[in-house]
Amino acid sequence: MQLLLISNSTMAGEPYLDYPKHEIKKFLGDKPVKALFIPYAAVTFSFDDYEAKVEQRFAEIGHHVRGIHHYDDPVKAVEEAEAIVVGGGNTWQLVRMLHDNNLMKPIAKRVASGMPYIGWSAGSNVACPTLRTTNDMPIIDPMGFDCLKLVPFQINPHYQDKNPEGHAGETREQRIEEFLEINPDTYVVGLREGTMLKYDDGKLSLIGNLTARIFKKDQKPLELSSEDNFNFLLKE
Repeated sequence: MQLLLISNSTMAGEPYLDYPKHEIKKFLGDKPVKALFIPYAAVTFSFDDYEAKVEQRFAEIGHHVRGIHHYDDPVKAVEEAEAIVVGGGNTWQLVRMLHDNNLMKPIAKRVASGMPYIGWSAGSNVACPTLRTTNDMPIIDPMGFDCLKLVPFQINPHYQDKNPEGHAGETREQRIEEFLEINPDTYVVGLREGTMLKYDDGKLSLIGNLTARIFKKDQKPLELSSEDNFNFLLKE
């Protein structure tokens, strides 16, 4: 498989999808790729607008996207795609539409056969076994929590170590600990903004200047950098 699982699309003060574009370029290679874009996580703006926004950035690096919403047969579109790109937004809405269009199994099958997969935020969440470590509000019944299962661990994108000043609610770590209490055999990767996980050539690695925080029930959380080996997360 070839996976690029990105925490967030945009860093504060930067243009949309700017910081990861060079890694996307390296991941897809020099030969132009027209990727199938899945904009289903968009809620407050149109799929066309989302597609245009992503296409602008991909065109800068010599690649292109076309939204799956343009195809009469979305399953066939997946089966014929060169690569899949799944954008961020609301994970619950994304999972619902993937289920409604019967796309979970076709995407997983194509990615397992070697088709590159790129996702950010919600698009990284759905690469996991379930959506249950998303940060998003459950605005719609997803018709099942199961996702693509491209990796055997869970990701919590946009991971923050502390709450904003003045907020006394649960920290992200406390919420992950709640998940682990119910799911003790699962690793959760707290993926900080500006970082991404890449799987290629049988190796899982971290890209970015910050560490990732790895959680498992009854174990002290690990802080791993881009110099560390992440392959232990792939063991089911």
